[in-house]
Amino acid sequence: MAKSAKDKGDASPSLRLLRVNENLRHAISEVLMRGDIRDPLLEKISVTISEVQVSADLRHAIVFIMPLGGVSKTEILESLNNASKYIRGQVGKKVRMKYLPRFIFRLDESFDEASHIANLLNNPKVSRDIKIPSTEDTFSGRLNLEDDD
Repeated sequence: MAKSAKDKGDASPSLRLLRVNENLRHAISEVLMRGDIRDPLLEKISVTISEVQVSADLRHAIVFIMPLGGVSKTEILESLNNASKYIRGQVGKKVRMKYLPRFIFRLDESFDEASHIANLLNNPKVSRDIKIPSTEDTFSGRLNLEDDD
């Protein structure tokens, strides 16, 4: 008897779930681009939807966002969470699903982490350590055991 992915304990999401994540990401992006949300803060700033992670039961979705330029992060996050029911209703008109998940907006920290790693790699101390040695610096594998007396 063949085992399903659930029986194997595989933690990776199914292809169907990945497709749902991507469809919701596009639909939420369209709703935000249209500018129908009656919030002065959301009307004048662009927001990037970097990822959507839907739970296995399709009841909840975490929407990772990053405001353009990283300004007013907490205020924009609060505004989006306040408007989540409206956004969900608009997404429901674009995406056909039996159950549309409840959206929870969170800041995407991966942009900050990538910036931090880039700064570390550009640090002179680190770049010195990761420098590729020249051919003169490498060991040839031959030892000179003769005495030069």
